[in-house]
Formats: sequence, C-alpha cells, structure tokens
Amino acid sequence: MKKIIHIILEIVLFIAIITFGINLYMVKTTEDKIVSINDIKDSYDAILVLGCKVEGNSPSIMLEKRLNKAVEVYNKINTKLLISGDHGQNEYDEINVMKNYLLDMNINSNDIFQDHAGFSTYDSIYRAKNIFGAKKIVIVTQRYHMYRALYLAKALDLDAIGVISEDVPYKEIMIKNEIREVLSRCKNFVKAIIKPESKYLGNTISLDSDGNITNG
Repeated sequence: MKKIIHIILEIVLFIAIITFGINLYMVKTTEDKIVSINDIKDSYDAILVLGCKVEGNSPSIMLEKRLNKAVEVYNKINTKLLISGDHGQNEYDEINVMKNYLLDMNINSNDIFQDHAGFSTYDSIYRAKNIFGAKKIVIVTQRYHMYRALYLAKALDLDAIGVISEDVPYKEIMIKNEIREVLSRCKNFVKAIIKPESKYLGNTISLDSDGNITNG
C-alpha cells in the first residue's frame, strides 16, 4: 500500500512540475510582447479583441473592459477591429453584442470585422491569420489570458503584441480565472505544437474590405 501511495505521489509531483514549467515558459517567452498603448509605433493589420461571456444583450464586465481598451487602441493607431467570439447558437451571441457596444462608442461599422467562430483562443488566433489574412495584430485581453494568446500567435507565425485591459474588480472571479488558465495553457501548449486546423474555416475575408460583409 505504501508503495502504491509513493508511486501516486511521484506521478502527482511530476504532473505538477510539468504544469508549472509550461506555465512559466509561456509567461517568460511572451511577456516582452506586452506593451502600453503609447509604445505602439508600427502599423498593424487589426486589433484582435478576444470574446468573453455576455449577459443577454450586454457584455460582461470583463468583456466590456476589453472593448473599452480596444477602442483606446483603435483611436491611437486607426486600424481595423477584429472581434472574435462565440456565435454558435442564435440564443447566445457574443459577436453582435460586441459590435453593438462598439457602435455605441461611435466606431465606424466599416472598421469592425466579426469572427463568429472564435470558439476558443486558438480558433480566434488561427482564423485571424488564415481567414482574415492578418500578419500583424494587436491583441486585447486581460493579463492572465494574454500570455496564452501571444504564445499561440507566435506558434502560428503571427507578429503580435498585446495591450492589457483592466481586470474585473472581483477578486474571486480573477482567482478562478487564473486557476483555470493554468490548465488552459497546458492544453494550448500541445495545440501550439500540433497546430490543428480550426474546426470551422470558410471563405477568406480581406481586412481591406468593408467590415459589414461579416455581419450576421
């Protein structure tokens, strides 16, 4: 019995070390890509806003903070906004909630491109490159999420920087997100090696066109 317990403890310790190592590596290899708005000097194809939970026709506070920061970046560098999230069901639609919020902030509809199949961070990054043809992007999300997004962008040969949006003012929510993110980084570390196609592809869409063609 003691031998079995010893083996189990060794396995648990091994998994913990691997998990810690992957998380540390992902953070350390991407943290230099996180910048402030004033540090953005180059031109970029798009500002990628990663989706998050919506509540009816309103963005959650976390998504609202991402959108607010994206507008700040948009006003600074004047490029297209690519909003990517979950619109897999008629009754749950992150994308149009995001677009309507941006329209209420006086963003030109032509400059808003909607990715309705950004069901995961990997999908959003993959489709930004392979569907929308982006080569250089600014990613907007919270810090806990940013390292994974930047890591995936690098793995998929996208030139990306990240601008951090504010955390939500609820410590318990952020702690829960940080814990969940530890496992998500491990999962996406493997995906970054395998580089599978996104589940949903479709016709390519040029970011030089009118964003309204992505309405839906």
